Amino acid sequence: MQFGPVDTQDAAGAILAHSLKLKGGALKKGTILDAEDIARIAGAGIDQVTVARLERDDVAENTAADRLARAIVPYPERAGLIRSHAFTGRVNLNAACHGVVELDAEAIHDLNSIHPEITLATLPPMMRVTEGLLVGTVKIIGYAVPGGALDDACAAARAALRVKPVIRKSAGLLLTEVPGQKATISTKAEKVIAARLAALGVTLAEVKVVPHKSGPMADALKSLKGDMQLILTGSATSDLHDTGPNSVRKAGGKVQRFGMPVDPGNLLFLGDLMGKPVIGLPGCARSPALNGADWVLERVACGLEISSDDFARMGVGGLLKEIPTRPHPRERKTKA
Repeated sequence: MQFGPVDTQDAAGAILAHSLKLKGGALKKGTILDAEDIARIAGAGIDQVTVARLERDDVAENTAADRLARAIVPYPERAGLIRSHAFTGRVNLNAACHGVVELDAEAIHDLNSIHPEITLATLPPMMRVTEGLLVGTVKIIGYAVPGGALDDACAAARAALRVKPVIRKSAGLLLTEVPGQKATISTKAEKVIAARLAALGVTLAEVKVVPHKSGPMADALKSLKGDMQLILTGSATSDLHDTGPNSVRKAGGKVQRFGMPVDPGNLLFLGDLMGKPVIGLPGCARSPALNGADWVLERVACGLEISSDDFARMGVGGLLKEIPTRPHPRERKTKA
């Protein structure tokens, strides 16, 4: 692409690089100048204008953005994304449903390494999204880019971005109470969990409140409604064989994981009961603030398996904002 100042009389057919305020209305940057535009500019006493001219192999910004977006999201319905129309070299990719972001990070790195003016920016992987949220944006920075570079970018990031939709649409909640605990604690917890689920597009199918004992908990779990089961105990789980995990085993299920490298959220456990995922929520789930349980709940709701390696990778970026009401803060306050 050729770019720079030219005599006004020689600018016909070129792309105006900078907007001009003229009598009768402004000429916006990006305008392809015709004879009438040239006459208006000359009539205003402007002898030179800065323009861009495409060369033989160049692809105009909107055409390039559209081609790249179609390569990244070739089948929008399958990818859970909506492609916008190209404008000023940009195509937005918005979520078509509730879910989490899935992407091929290496492919996107490769795309962004090919040419500095061919770009894709996305949300982080596994981030929760709601319908309509902007997930990614393709931006062609100049007025045109070389066709060969565009071809390489399209090949590098083909089908590299998608939204994994929520498939488990309901959840049951089991709350336990310990002697002397206020009933309002369970009521508040139910409201917070219901709101957390609603943000995912998941309904709270049933709530059961039982004593903090493995037997009653196991009986309640066997008939608890919902596509997945959540347990929030009145006393924090402190071991793989504590009351909460034991209740899952007693009900005929299994516990696959206790503990995660995300804080708040360390004391989470994950299991399975009759084909339904069971998430033992840490005490911080009583707060609406982001915690490790959100990351697990979001993936489970979307039908994703969470391996030991997946859990291990959560540690990078897993130091989340402290919850003010936490009984045992990470850092002790010291007197000045």
